[in-house]
Amino acid sequence: MAASKDPMVPDGDVNPINTDYKIGQDNIVLNLGPFGLDIHNRVFAVSGLTIVAFVLLTLMFQTQVEPMFGDLRGWLTSNLDWFFISAGNIFVLVCLGLAISPLGKVRLGGTLAKPDYGYLGWFSMLFAAGMGIGLMFYGVSEPLSHFGSSMGGTTVENGARTDWAPLGAAAGDAAAATRLGMAATIFHWALHPWAIYAILALGLALFSFNKGLPLTIRSVFYPLLGERIWGWPGHVVDILAVLATMFGLATSLGLGASQAAAGLNYLFGISLGDTTQIVLVIGITAIALTSVLAGLDAGVKRLSEINMILAVLLLVFLIAVGPTLAIASGFFSNLGAYVEYLPALSNPFGREDANFSQGWTAFYWAWWISWSPFVGMFIARVSRGRTVREFIVSVLIIPSLACVLWMTVFGGTAISQLVQDGYKAVAEAALPLQIFQMLDVLPMAQITSFLAIVLVVVFFVTSSDSGSLVIDVIAAGGKVDAPTPQRVFWCVFEGLVAIALILGGGLVALQAMAVSTGFPFTIVLLIATVAVVKGLASEPRGA
Repeated sequence: MAASKDPMVPDGDVNPINTDYKIGQDNIVLNLGPFGLDIHNRVFAVSGLTIVAFVLLTLMFQTQVEPMFGDLRGWLTSNLDWFFISAGNIFVLVCLGLAISPLGKVRLGGTLAKPDYGYLGWFSMLFAAGMGIGLMFYGVSEPLSHFGSSMGGTTVENGARTDWAPLGAAAGDAAAATRLGMAATIFHWALHPWAIYAILALGLALFSFNKGLPLTIRSVFYPLLGERIWGWPGHVVDILAVLATMFGLATSLGLGASQAAAGLNYLFGISLGDTTQIVLVIGITAIALTSVLAGLDAGVKRLSEINMILAVLLLVFLIAVGPTLAIASGFFSNLGAYVEYLPALSNPFGREDANFSQGWTAFYWAWWISWSPFVGMFIARVSRGRTVREFIVSVLIIPSLACVLWMTVFGGTAISQLVQDGYKAVAEAALPLQIFQMLDVLPMAQITSFLAIVLVVVFFVTSSDSGSLVIDVIAAGGKVDAPTPQRVFWCVFEGLVAIALILGGGLVALQAMAVSTGFPFTIVLLIATVAVVKGLASEPRGA
C-alpha cells in the first residue's frame, strides 16, 4: 500500500503516534504538582472561572436572571431557527456522503487496528451517553404534544398542555394526526442528532488515533489552522467546547431531576419543588463521583450496560402489556411517516409552524450540538478499530432505529390510551409526569414507575460521569489519563450548574443555556466538518 504524503500522517500501514505534532503543547500545559493536577492552563482557567462566575451570579440574582433566560432562549430560537435547521441538514448529508464514498474504507487507528470493544458494549455506551435522560423525559410527552397540535390542541412551547381540544374528529383524522405526530417526534431523535455526534466523534477519533494528535477538539482543526491550534485559536475552540458541554449536560441533569422528582411525588407523595430537585442533583452527583473514581471500563461501561438492561426490560414490558399489535405495526408505519415527512420537517425556510421550528427543532438542534463535544469525544474514545463506513452506519442508523422503537412504544402507547380509551389524564399532566400517568393504567404500575425512576437516575449518573471525563480531557489538553481530582472538580460543577439553573428559572433557564452555548459551537462544528473531510482524504484506505 502506498504511503500517505500528508505531513500529518507518517508512512506505513498503521499510523503510530506522531510526536512531531505535540511540540506546541509544551507551553500550554501547567502542572500544579502539590495539588496533583495536570491541566491546560488557559482552557482550564478561562472555562473554569466562567462557570464558577455563572454559578455565583445566578445564585445571587435568581429573581433578575429568570426573565433574562426566557428572553435569551426566545430570541435565539425565533431568529436563528433557520441556521440550526440548515446546519443539521448539512451534518446528515456529509455523514451519508462519507459512508458511501471511498473514504468509508478508512480505519480509525490505522489499517490493522482492531476494535477495543464488542458491539454490545459499544452500542450500550454510545446509546446511554447520547440520548439517555432525554428519551425518558420526552418519550411520552413529545408524541402526545405533536399529536395534540395536529388535532387542534394548544400547547405551551416545548412544555405542558394548557388546554385539550375535544377529539370529536373522525378516526381517520386521529390516525393522520398520530402519523404526523410520530414523524415529527422521530425527526428530533433519529438521523439529525446522531449525525451531529458522528461528525465530531469521527474527527476526534481520526486526528487522535490516526494523526497522533491529542484527543481534544482543537486537534480536528489541524488541516485548517496548522500549528496555530496550539495558540489562542485552539484555546477558543476548546473553551467553547467545555462551556457547551457543561451547559448541555446541565440541561439534561435538570430535566432528569425534574422527572425523578415528579416520579417520587407520584409514588411516595414527596413534595415537588426546587428543594426536592436540588437534593436529587446532589445525591446523584455523589453517585456519579463514585463512578468517576472507578474509571471508564469499571464505571461508565458497567453503568451503561445496566442502563441498557433496565431500558430493554421496561421496553419489553410495555410491548407485552400495551397495545402490542399497534406497536408492532406502528414501528414500520412511523418509520415510513418519518421518511415521507422528512423533507418538509427539515425545510429551514418558509415555515408557518413557528412553534415546531422554533420551540422544538431549534432548541433540540442547539441542545444536541451543545452535547456534541461530550458525546462525540466519548464515542471517539470507544470507537478505535472501526472503519469510517462501519462507524457512520453504526452511529447513525442503529441508534436511530432504537429511538424510533422507543418513541413508538412509549408515545404510541400514550396516544392509544388517549384515543382508544379516552384516558385524558396522560395528556393533561405536567410534562415530567406524563410517563408515570401512562404507566398508571398498566399492570404493576408501582413497580414499573419505580423502575422508570431508577432508569432516570442511572441515565443521570451515566451522563454526569461520562461528561466529567470528557470535560477533563479537554481541560487537560487532550490527556486521557489526567489526575482524578480534576474529574471530581468537573463532576461537582456539573451538579452546581444544574442547581443554579433550576433556581434561576427551571426548564426555561436550562433550555436557554443549552441554546446560547449551542449557537457558537454550531459554527465551530460546521468548520470542523471541512477539516474532517480534508483529514480523511489524506488517509490510507483498507481493502
